[in-house]
Amino acid sequence: MMLTVAAAFKAVIQTVRDLGTETVPFESATGRILRESVLADRPFPPFDRITMDGIAVNYDSFARGQHIFGVEDIQAAGMPQLQLSNTANCIEVMTGAILPEMTDTVIPYEHLTPSEHEGFRRFTVHKAVKKGQNIHRIGSDIATGAVLIPPGTLIGPAEAGVLATVGKTNVLVSKQPRVVLIATGNELVPVHTTPALHQVRMSNVYSMLASLEQMGIKARYLHLNDEAEEMREQLQSLLEETDIWISSGAVSAGKFDYLPAVLQQLGMQQVFHKVQQRPGKPFLFGRFNEGPVVFALPGNPVSGFMCFYRYVQPWIQSAMGATLQEPCYAQLSEKVIFDAALEYYLPVKLQSEPDGRMIAIPQPYQGSGDLASLLKADAFLTLPSEENVFEKGSTYQVWRFR
Repeated sequence: MMLTVAAAFKAVIQTVRDLGTETVPFESATGRILRESVLADRPFPPFDRITMDGIAVNYDSFARGQHIFGVEDIQAAGMPQLQLSNTANCIEVMTGAILPEMTDTVIPYEHLTPSEHEGFRRFTVHKAVKKGQNIHRIGSDIATGAVLIPPGTLIGPAEAGVLATVGKTNVLVSKQPRVVLIATGNELVPVHTTPALHQVRMSNVYSMLASLEQMGIKARYLHLNDEAEEMREQLQSLLEETDIWISSGAVSAGKFDYLPAVLQQLGMQQVFHKVQQRPGKPFLFGRFNEGPVVFALPGNPVSGFMCFYRYVQPWIQSAMGATLQEPCYAQLSEKVIFDAALEYYLPVKLQSEPDGRMIAIPQPYQGSGDLASLLKADAFLTLPSEENVFEKGSTYQVWRFR
């Protein structure tokens, strides 16, 4: 019995297991999943920070009617804190500098007229002043000890900057899964060779290899011919020290599709085989006790590509403790008719409209063997099996791959 997509996805996610953690230097943590809370080691900002170039004054002097301030000194970013000795004067200040003692207000140069008398520089204020203006107060963003980055966060450029800011030189992250990509089929030849008329270059594993690399994951791959004993021998050697097998092809009902039987002979427990979806109907999923999970994807390139983003990527993200992204939705740009009782994954190009709508534009598509159709697409639009006619403007979930 074929499972629905929802049931198949639930069955996949139920097998997720923690892949463990490791500590890496923060410079090497980009693209990894954080597994600890990163805390503020001091307030953000850590001092009363100047936000405009200008002068720092004591507001009470201005409030008493003073509009001309003599310059005592200059406070630049990175300098130790100065102190105003006479509240009738001012200190010139630069953006990013600490606010001098005995001052509480910053007036930007744009609101000042400079002058000089007998070598003594002065500024005349010609705009209204508000007490405390142009100062980023200590701790106004983040308090000491507050959680800056929670576990499950994908470490990107912003997170890398925060790690450096708090002096987090070593970071606890998820271990990377040990992945093996398996290409099957006598028709496949290496990329660097010229295929005969009846052959094709190996490509599916390279699409998945690139997808994994975008997740920061390195994988190795091998090619299996359509010969049961050869499959059994090579796969047996992969059982130890691997977390995930992702295969392409040999899972349909053809006379040379030996993979399902070979996997079961090796001890794989089949969770399901075939899902009510197009493309990707022959998808097989299983697991070994104390061994890898197996995503046996169909050999047609679009089928395997879709299944990777719909099932494999979420499993890996969950196993690494990642916070899964919220679902994304888009509106159909035109009417679509699909009369099979299957959940349909339609390649679409996404276009953002000025009014905030995300529009899904169906791309020319000649079936699950049409790899080139993905070149102009950004995502798969999910069309539910309960419907046959999908009207222009109707909204459905999308699974982005670009």
